[in-house]
Order: sequence, then C-alpha cells, then structure tokens
Amino acid sequence: MPQYRHEWKHELTYIDLLSIKARLQAVAEPDPHTIDGKYLIRSLYFDNLNDKALREKIDGVNMREKFRIRYYNGDTSLIHLEKKSKRCGLGTKYSSPLTAEEAQAIVDGDIDWMMDSPHDLVRELYTKMRTRGLRPKTIVDYTREPFIFRPGNVRVTFDYNIRTGMGCTDFLNPECVTVPAGDAPILMEVKWDAYLPSIIRDAVQTPGRRVTAFSKYAQCRVYG
Repeated sequence: MPQYRHEWKHELTYIDLLSIKARLQAVAEPDPHTIDGKYLIRSLYFDNLNDKALREKIDGVNMREKFRIRYYNGDTSLIHLEKKSKRCGLGTKYSSPLTAEEAQAIVDGDIDWMMDSPHDLVRELYTKMRTRGLRPKTIVDYTREPFIFRPGNVRVTFDYNIRTGMGCTDFLNPECVTVPAGDAPILMEVKWDAYLPSIIRDAVQTPGRRVTAFSKYAQCRVYG
C-alpha cells in the first residue's frame, strides 16, 4: 500500500526559483527521467456535477481524494490513472497503467469495459463514475523541474507555465488548445517520508513565504 507522505507547497517568484535551484543543484540530483532537466505534464482531472473535488479542496476538507489521468512529454505510450488522497495533511498516490485507447474511451464516456479491468483503481474509478457522477472535467498542463534526494525519499519539484484546457477534455488530442490559467504562480513542492533532511530544509528555505494550499486543478478551474 502506498505510504502517506509529508508535503510543503510554496509560491515562488522567479528570483526565488533561481536561488533555490542553485542551492539544490549542489546537494540533490535531477530526476533521471527528465529531458534537459524538465518535462511537460498533461493531466485530465475528474469531478462531479457539484464540483465535489474542487469544493473540498477550497474548503480544506481533512479527508479527500481526486482522480486524474496523466502522461509526460506528449508520450501517450505511457499513461497512468492516478488517485491522490489527503488525510490529516499527509498525501498518498495510487496509480494504474492505461493504454491510449482506454484513456480515450474514458474521455468518450465508453466505460463499461472498466468493470472488468484487472486493475483495482480502474474498477474503483468506474464505480465512482457510475455512482457519484465523476466525469472528465478539465485539462491541466504545466512544466516541471524535479530534483531528488534519496535520504528521506525527498522530492522537490518546480512547476510553472500552468495552463488550462477550460472546456476541452480531449486530452490526447494535440490540437486541444490550452491557455494560461489566470495569474498562476511558480509552485515549489517538497515531499518526503518520515523525515526531511536538514540539508534540504535549508536549501528550500523561502524567507517571508508561508506554506500554501495552492492547487493546480483549482487554478485551472478559474474560467469555470
């Protein structure tokens, strides 16, 4: 079972980004899966007609979850269905693979095949689409620069150029246009298991900036 992890989020200025990256480059290593130190992420988030996931996030509900489908760098040969869960400020993530055909079928509302999937998470999403009205809601695009520090299983990421698909949910279609999601900030996320090593704690210090509850999904709902 995935482990619940600690998480900090900070909104940064561009100067903050350059300063913290310079410190991290001296002590941490870039994620080996990046291209030139970064990758592009496209996600499709789910919600119901009452925007339950959005409202729970905005209201700071203690126990909540959200589903999304995600791929990287435009490569649809590797797609994952993910469920992120929050409990008492700690987070965990469950993941199952999808083919491009399966992901497109979900977007198109063709979901009966999901109840016979060998993956528990796919069957769970099917049940919640049927019983709770979950459906594809919006595309979230952004650029990520990730660093890893193996002691403590620490991961530090910088996310920026956050864009929304607004009403478009055909996230496998490269012609689906996304636009800047309002005045979205640069976001730093720090995630770790049982402890955060002091060398990383010092490297990511942002004097005068507090931990934030910023949500890329909520930001990408800025236009509705």
